[in-house]
Order: sequence, then structure tokens, then C-alpha cells
Amino acid sequence: MNRRKFIEYFGCGCCSLLIHQCTTVPITERRQLSIIPESTLNRQAAQIYEKVKSKEKLSDDLNQLNEIEEIGQRIEEAVSEYFYQNNIVDPTANFKWEYILVDNKKIKNAWCMPGGKIAVYSGILEVTKNKHGLASVMGHEIAHAVAKHSVERASRSMAINVGTQIADIFSGGQISGASRAAGVDVAGMLAHFGIMNPFNRKQESEADYLGLIFTSLSGYDIRETVEVWKRMKEMNKGKEPPEWMSTHPSTSRRIQQISDWIPGIILEYPPIKKS
Repeated sequence: MNRRKFIEYFGCGCCSLLIHQCTTVPITERRQLSIIPESTLNRQAAQIYEKVKSKEKLSDDLNQLNEIEEIGQRIEEAVSEYFYQNNIVDPTANFKWEYILVDNKKIKNAWCMPGGKIAVYSGILEVTKNKHGLASVMGHEIAHAVAKHSVERASRSMAINVGTQIADIFSGGQISGASRAAGVDVAGMLAHFGIMNPFNRKQESEADYLGLIFTSLSGYDIRETVEVWKRMKEMNKGKEPPEWMSTHPSTSRRIQQISDWIPGIILEYPPIKKS
């Protein structure tokens, strides 16, 4: 079989596989690629989370940790109740929720691993200021896990790697040759800036939107989200990279989008009551 035929057959086979591995993000209904099993990432995330707990300095501020857990549990319950009431499969059904507060004031961040493993860094508390601000940050991070963004990114990376290898074969090795000649990963740069960064920005915006919904359903004031981002913008003044080089939308864009979404979300997704 010649190279062209091989590529045609292999490409068709890959396309058929990818089409059958698409899922839908809850609420936004965006189609997403899901090749990697979620259970695999959840298991890996749990292992990494244990390493983080053993290596990072955990805060002994029990009052703050209790507030984080209280906010998280309210969001957990609201998310599950929303999907139950709307007869939608609960994407968090297999989550094993856990929360830690890392004592690091230099890091202004929080994250939620696949499977509901959450970390809040004490530095972000200078930005959130109150429980509504903290809930908005946690809602955003939980939204990433609910939308299975990690599964999607891993799946997309796998698909891009396979596609790059096919393209390199089809071009007679020109892509790998250019990388060797330039001393840089040309294909990697194209994928990173041309494909993965815009795609990751799409995920971030989706997490902003879903996070507002989950925070509103939990009974927190989502109008505080705008204030959080205004404070973040002030703290990052002059340090933010151009949007095209970033995996996140610019802070100004986020503030505008969130401001536009808030009135509709308050009306459509009020605090949920248990059935």
C-alpha cells in the first residue's frame, strides 16, 4: 500500500473514532471530544492531589477552611439538585469531593482537579475579600470539572499529536525537518498558539459562564464576581500577556462578558430549592 492510501485509510479511521467519542457539555450543550476515560483522569488526579497535600504547607486557619468547605458543599448540592430536577445525568455523581487551603500568599489561585479535588491558595483570599467573591472563584473552578475540561484537553492533545504525525508523513517529513533546522518545535508552536490557546480560552469563558450559574444556584451574590475580576486586574496591572499568547481571555474581556451574563443568569438560575 502506498503512503497516500495509508494516510487516507488511517485518516478515515481516526475521523470515525473521533466522531463517536464526542460528548456534550451540560447546560451550554457544546460538543466536545472525549477519548480519554474520565475514570483514568480522576484516578490520576487523586494521586496528584495526595502529593500536593504532602508537599505544600497547608493552612491551620480552620475558620477559613470551614468556610471553603461550606461554600463547596453548597455548590455541590446545588449542582446535583439542578441536574436531578432537570432530569439530566449528574456529571458529579462519581466525584469524591475534597478541599484544602494552601498557606501561600504569593499564589493568587484556586483549582479543581477532575473528580472534585479542590485547592484554594491563601493568596486568592486577598482578591475574593468575602464569601460571595470566594464562591465565584470556587464556582468557576468547579465548572471546569463539571464540564470535563481536563478530559477534553487530554483528548484534544492526543488527537493533535496523531494529526501532526500524519501531516509529517504526508509532507515527507518537512514538519520535523523544519523543527530540527530551526531548533524549535514548529508543530508544537503552531498547535499551542494556533489551536490549544484559543481553545483553552473558550473553556475558560465556558467555566466563567457555568461558574456564575452554579454560584447563583447556590444562593451567593454573583454580582461580586465582577468586583473580584476588577481587583484581580488592578493587582496584575502591567503583568498580563497579550490575549493571543494566553490560555485565558483578557481580564477586561472577562469583566465585560461576566457583566453581560449576570442579569440573565440571576433571572434564569435563582437559588435552587430541594425537591
